[in-house]
Amino acid sequence: MQNYIKFLQRFKWFIAIGVPLLVLLLASSLQNVQMDGSYRIWFGENSKTLKDYDNFRKTFGNDDGIVIVFKDEKGIFNKKALASIDRITQKLWKTKYVARVDSLSNYQHIHANPNEPDDIVVEDFIQHLDKATPAYLQERKEIAINDPLVSGAFISKDGKTTMISARLIPKVNEGEDKSVEIMGYVNEILKPEIEKTGYKYWVNGGPALNEAFMVIGTTDAMTFTPLVLIASLVLLLLLFRRVSGALIPIGVVIFTFLLVLSVQVLLGYKLNNFTANLPVFVIAIGIADAVHIYSVWLLHKRQGDENFNAVFMSMKKNFLPIFLTSLTTAIGFATLTISEVIPVLTLGIATASGAVLAFIISVVWMPSVLLLLNKPVKHFSQVEEAKKSSFAYGKFIVTHNKKILLWTSAVFAVIAVGITQVKVDSNTVRYFDKTVEFRKGAEFMMHNLTGPMAYEIVIDSGKKGGIKEPKFMRNVEQFYSDFQAKFPEVRHLSSLMDIVKRFNKVVDNKEEVPKDRNLIAQYLLLYSMSLPQGMEINDKMDIDEQKLRITGQMDIVDTSKDLEMIAYIEDWWAKTDYKGTVEGQTYMFAHMQKDVTNTLIYSLSLALVLVSIVMFLIFKRIKLLWVFIVPNILPVALVVGLMGWLNITIDIGVAIAGAIIIGVAVDDTIHFLVKYFDARKRGLSMEETFDEVLLYAGKAILFTTIILTVAFATFSFSHFTPNQNFGVVTAFALLIAFVVDLLLLPALLSLVDKENLENY
Repeated sequence: MQNYIKFLQRFKWFIAIGVPLLVLLLASSLQNVQMDGSYRIWFGENSKTLKDYDNFRKTFGNDDGIVIVFKDEKGIFNKKALASIDRITQKLWKTKYVARVDSLSNYQHIHANPNEPDDIVVEDFIQHLDKATPAYLQERKEIAINDPLVSGAFISKDGKTTMISARLIPKVNEGEDKSVEIMGYVNEILKPEIEKTGYKYWVNGGPALNEAFMVIGTTDAMTFTPLVLIASLVLLLLLFRRVSGALIPIGVVIFTFLLVLSVQVLLGYKLNNFTANLPVFVIAIGIADAVHIYSVWLLHKRQGDENFNAVFMSMKKNFLPIFLTSLTTAIGFATLTISEVIPVLTLGIATASGAVLAFIISVVWMPSVLLLLNKPVKHFSQVEEAKKSSFAYGKFIVTHNKKILLWTSAVFAVIAVGITQVKVDSNTVRYFDKTVEFRKGAEFMMHNLTGPMAYEIVIDSGKKGGIKEPKFMRNVEQFYSDFQAKFPEVRHLSSLMDIVKRFNKVVDNKEEVPKDRNLIAQYLLLYSMSLPQGMEINDKMDIDEQKLRITGQMDIVDTSKDLEMIAYIEDWWAKTDYKGTVEGQTYMFAHMQKDVTNTLIYSLSLALVLVSIVMFLIFKRIKLLWVFIVPNILPVALVVGLMGWLNITIDIGVAIAGAIIIGVAVDDTIHFLVKYFDARKRGLSMEETFDEVLLYAGKAILFTTIILTVAFATFSFSHFTPNQNFGVVTAFALLIAFVVDLLLLPALLSLVDKENLENY
């Protein structure tokens, strides 16, 4: 180690200046950084879920689109509201990437010709609005609110809220995401409408969701990175009371996250809502190493050591533990790469590489800079420093070890009970807190009109032309009835079966499925021939007329409920002669719940196994291995229990928090244990050992806990719910880890580590 420090001493100026210049050179690539909020980023290109969805779109067209909802307290059936619907409808038809627009104004109303009762008419529901009389508008209202094809879909049952739906072309978001561009067009359409009508227009749908992801991801990155850096800088100044004590550790983390982000950009990755927060994750990784090195360097400077010797002693005491902590932290983050959720996987790669880079910068650049600092430091003797730092810590632990074990176990047991109350939820609307416009729009739609979540249910009749069979159609009708009776969250169902029944009502005055296959075929042919261009029925069935598409509008529910309803649909159809499957983006994100749960379970399990192996290889005490592992399991277990008590659901943010908690919490444990066994090996008593550990590691553990808790707690101010949950969960876990490492761990060691000193 001494030769290594001599090498750094020789090239200190070159390293101290060269590393920042190299980082800045690579960071020039950050001008090309891009943000991606597309739904496709959540799934790998080889994902079966994504392939199934792409196949669905090839058959039926896109389920993605723009939904505009607004309310008139006096009722929609007035000229101002209807004119607004018509203008928006016409403009959306002309908008780039839009394949089809449906609204109250162009809804294809099926009815008998009043002048020729035998003729069936299919025409726009609202016509000649400029000449409409109050009687005509009242008549249209009565028809709409009592028509099951319209009521609860384009118009609310009270007639006050309406929806305009624009479906996008199938390949709109393949390659580069067009959501921001599409939302720009929508805003251009709505701006004059707002000025003209004074209505509040709520925008939902895929582009609105993707834009919300991008806007909040960018805002979080631009807000929390500088906020955390400033908070860390202030805390380091308060803790060390030296400018160098703040700037040098901050320099380590800035250089590290600039390198990590630069590598991400050079490899062609785009930022998403998780990787946009890489700088804050890197602060968590790098700050601990830097604080430990600076803390021990300052301690030896205060004891009167020359600067070279102070740097040497700091590196001698810290090189092994920070190497081991960097290794275990990299392991913790790397376990995220097993996730099927692609943003989590890329975050795992980036943060694991960040742990390695932070270690290199900490042991190369930081000691080189410290070697340049020759300013005198106020001296304290080692005895004075020990008395100042320990507060009879060792005596307290040894004297009260059983009480500490009893009380901490009791408190932890109460917290752990909450594990039984924890739920998993990956509903995309709830990814945003209640202040976000997208969520407010979705909830407004749910409370005033219909469910904002869509299920695309595909029923396979098993043969060409099979959807025209009366038996098949009656099964669809029975499914409607059973599904809506079972789940009140099902707000509206629609398919070609509704059209067939409506034609039959007009012809035979019975709104039911005809018993004659030829009649069903005639109705469908007549309907398709009557539709205007662009409103064909090829999005409702496949080209062979074998598969039928049912669109269900659902309330916002936990993904556990989504999965229950999806299972019900598939089970219901499995009991018939046909097969039913659920497709669409709601289905895709609901099935992410399994991936989220697997990420948490598998990454945690793998991290614990790998960390246990590393712990054994480091300390080689199989009998004490459980003591080494407990401090790293407890923070995760207890914080999950706390989530149960606080009613915080497990989402993607919590899933990634598990591996990060393991990776960060194990750092303190290793620093504690390395210094503990070193002191025991030199023959110190148990009390003296704990006092020395506190002297050389306690302050750094306290400092890093405070800094990281504040850093992660800032995420609780995000409008992105997974970030909020991640921040709250991680901050609490670090506080628990601090208590465990400085109270429970030494209490356990004082009780079970009774080996003779010569064994050390």
